[in-house]
Amino acid sequence: MFRAKLFKYPGPGGWTFARIPERHAVPATHPWGRTPVFATVDGKRWSTSVWRDRKHGTLLPVPAKIRGAKQDGDTVMVTLEPRGSLEVLSPVRSANRRRGPPPRA
Repeated sequence: MFRAKLFKYPGPGGWTFARIPERHAVPATHPWGRTPVFATVDGKRWSTSVWRDRKHGTLLPVPAKIRGAKQDGDTVMVTLEPRGSLEVLSPVRSANRRRGPPPRA
């Protein structure tokens, strides 16, 4: 768990992000520097992704329904967990991943 400061990204859309300190940033696992995570901000948990930005570093988008009344400049408490390590394959995807001969009876 760590503290992060919210900031509104400049430009169209104006998303609000929490900057992730480098020591807490999870490694990029997908194209464009994206990493799927479970994020918890001030006790509210949801599934999202963090992104790498050349200018601002690793960013966690924090939607209004999560941040409540907090805005640009406010501090939040954050926990990140990589999503891949906790995902369970559906039976269909699991069956498609099997390789080799079927098990013997």
